[in-house]
Amino acid sequence: MIFSQERLPQGAILAVAPMPHVESVSVGFWLGVGGRHESRRQNGMFHFLEHMMFKGTTRRTARQISEEVEGVGGYLNAFTAEEATCYYARASATHLSSVVDVLTDMLLHATFPAVEIERERGVIQEEIRMYEDQPGQVAQEAVNALLFPTNALGRPLAGTSEGVARMKRRDLLNYRRKFYHSGNLFVTVAGKTDLAEVRELIKPLLRRFPAGSRSPYTAVLGRQTAPRFQLIRKQIEQTHFVMAMRGVSLHDPRRSAFRLMSVILGENMSSRLFQTVREEHGLAYSISTGASYYQETGGFYINAGVENSKTEQAIRLTLQTVRKLARRAPSAKELRRAKEYTCGQIHLSLESTDNQMMWMGEGLTGHDRVINPEKLIRQIEAVTPEEVRAAAALLVHNEKLNLAVVSPTAEEEAIRAAARFD
Repeated sequence: MIFSQERLPQGAILAVAPMPHVESVSVGFWLGVGGRHESRRQNGMFHFLEHMMFKGTTRRTARQISEEVEGVGGYLNAFTAEEATCYYARASATHLSSVVDVLTDMLLHATFPAVEIERERGVIQEEIRMYEDQPGQVAQEAVNALLFPTNALGRPLAGTSEGVARMKRRDLLNYRRKFYHSGNLFVTVAGKTDLAEVRELIKPLLRRFPAGSRSPYTAVLGRQTAPRFQLIRKQIEQTHFVMAMRGVSLHDPRRSAFRLMSVILGENMSSRLFQTVREEHGLAYSISTGASYYQETGGFYINAGVENSKTEQAIRLTLQTVRKLARRAPSAKELRRAKEYTCGQIHLSLESTDNQMMWMGEGLTGHDRVINPEKLIRQIEAVTPEEVRAAAALLVHNEKLNLAVVSPTAEEEAIRAAARFD
């Protein structure tokens, strides 16, 4: 991956990855703010704001916004995360200027019509209801609330139906005014273009975009001193549970070891949890691990869907599998397989313009710089078996365990008894 990065006079950061062998281009306009920058009362505001940016500008209707990109074979979308919001598009490189103009128009001239706010309020409430019908999502949001009980990281990005009902047009406009400025802006472009072309195309945005400084957030404070549980009754056919423990931050030097630990435990079909819980014991159709990395903290998650009558057994076996890795380092062969998988996934993902654009944006919003993938691969290759064991050892403390269970039959007392590392 070849890229160029520069901080512009207005404070924004631009990164471009020329890919002359392709015919397309992917553009991302990133704001380094997201769900964790919200107050409790305004939970879900950034997600609502993201929706409204597509609902018309002083120059274009909502339909024209989508047609100008989709009408030339491209696509346009956005997402809100905990520490970033991204508006992005992909199209033929011949339409780069029009794609940038559409995104610029949205950021500068979105009008937030009252009728569209009411319509979109209903859309978002339906989105929240959709999540409430997905037991895996319900368990994930519940365990986040256990893991970060006093911080915005523990609240759902879409907010609650009641909270969305309270949001006013002035609230949306105030959030845009407060957070959408050059101090929080990052632009990433990958494809058939170069730095000079993109720099010229974004000048109209930078001339009009307000100035500002990077927005602060409320840090996660304090250590967890006792396990936390939540059991949610739902009349479903399967029990879903999510375990979560505090992990490492974006900047923690142990992050590469932590990533390999997650791969060994549950990120593919040859992982320990998949082989043990599903293949050997037949307790689950799906079981997987994952991690979230934030500025000063992180989370490690184990997600599973199991037969109702085997929930406690699956929980015990899952924790035993983590404990085993924490006590004995993986073999050189197992670690080599995890490294090959991880590095291979990086290489495969960077073959597309979308993923290179996303890679740069995630690096800029998290680190203020693009992470060189080859440097990251060297760090992964340098991880030792003992470092992986030590990463797993960070997790195996009963007082640090958080467990959310969505089930028609599970009993909390039995869940608590099963959820112990010892």
